[in-house]
Amino acid sequence: MIRTFIAVELPEKFIPEIEKMSSLLRAPGIKPVDPGLVHITMKFLGDIPEDKVEPIASALSRINCTPFEARIRGAGVFPKLSYIKVIWLGAQGDFDTLHREIERVLSPFGFEKERQFTPHATLARVKQLSEKAGLLEKVKKIENIDLGAMKVEAISLKKSTLTPRGPVYETLREIKLKS
Repeated sequence: MIRTFIAVELPEKFIPEIEKMSSLLRAPGIKPVDPGLVHITMKFLGDIPEDKVEPIASALSRINCTPFEARIRGAGVFPKLSYIKVIWLGAQGDFDTLHREIERVLSPFGFEKERQFTPHATLARVKQLSEKAGLLEKVKKIENIDLGAMKVEAISLKKSTLTPRGPVYETLREIKLKS
């Protein structure tokens, strides 16, 4: 079994700005995501048998969504300000259509459908919060961040291996969106 998810990769040009935000957010109990690994998760699949990679990639190639312009702008928290578990970057663009298409083509595989999809890129996870006011102040400093525009032309079927130093991601298949 391999742990998998479907992602939209962020362009390398965003990494320096993400690195700045990661250093700002560093604090006890807060684990920033490695800036080079920050991505938009379109769907978490969980553990799948290795022999399902090809059928899933094949299904994903039938997505009916054309490439689109997107913007990475704004920052916030999940699930709410009074109980922070994730600090995220906002993603604007036709991600809802792409997500619906992913759900549609993968429905025969029996994956659980997400109740609510919010396109975002996780910047940091909050494991334990000792200084909430300080964290809220840091989030406020980046809430209007605008990393800029990007073109979404593909999705990636990714393998995630959890290690003590953090996850290691491997692209199993890249699927181009059809123009």
